[in-house]
Amino acid sequence: MPKNEIEIIYQDDNIIVINKPAGVSVTKDRSGKPQLTDLLVKQLGKEMTAKLRLVHRLDKDTSGVMILALNRAAQRQFADYFFNRTVKKTYLAIVKGAVLDPEGVVDAPIAPCKKKPELMIIDHRGGKESVTNWRLLANFGLVSLLAVTPLTGRTHQIRVHLTSIGLPLAIDPLYATRSPIMLSEFKRDYRLGRFEEERPLIERLTLHAYQIVLPPELVLSNAEESGIQNNCFIATLDKKFAATVKMLTKHNPRGPSAFFNPTEFDRILAGQAI
Repeated sequence: MPKNEIEIIYQDDNIIVINKPAGVSVTKDRSGKPQLTDLLVKQLGKEMTAKLRLVHRLDKDTSGVMILALNRAAQRQFADYFFNRTVKKTYLAIVKGAVLDPEGVVDAPIAPCKKKPELMIIDHRGGKESVTNWRLLANFGLVSLLAVTPLTGRTHQIRVHLTSIGLPLAIDPLYATRSPIMLSEFKRDYRLGRFEEERPLIERLTLHAYQIVLPPELVLSNAEESGIQNNCFIATLDKKFAATVKMLTKHNPRGPSAFFNPTEFDRILAGQAI
């Protein structure tokens, strides 16, 4: 795939499934940078201008799998799937904090913060129902890797819910810290050469929309030839996120045993269902 092009995971006459890069907004924002549909039109051709329609959203700094409709009927159909919660979304999240349980559920309503509109907060009186399931994949010590499945689709839901239980994203400028993850924090006897400067393993939001599973009764016209199985779409990790998982696995005190199920380390790096 040419550099800077958005990865197309699947396409037919009704939908297009992509791997959205971190830093790309799905709608116009104050930065003035091109939004997602602008980039796709540039990549796929001007005939896409009137076709591309949003079905759901990802935060600007979240990477991963995203579905767009190519006509009004498909937009309604797939929007209904998300609204009725018949789509299963799984994210990978690198978090800070001590993970004491193998899995958990956060059931806490979310609402915009009145003092800071750009933030969302837990609001038990005026918030909207919000439920997030999480499962521990690997405990690296200072940080951990979670598989997170939101049952509802509130703005910043995963970020707010994980922060509320003491497991904020390892990098999150809004709800935690913007400090990057450095290899020197984990690798014993880490040394730099003379005049060398350490580069971060990763310095953006440590959240990736890894897979989406559509209802089994839905028949996709190009699924077989595209290698799509069980209506499951997977967005492979970008280089920095993948390298971070590799380095954390290699240099944590327990090594590969940090993963509760060692096969999931290989599956994640290979872009296979988890």
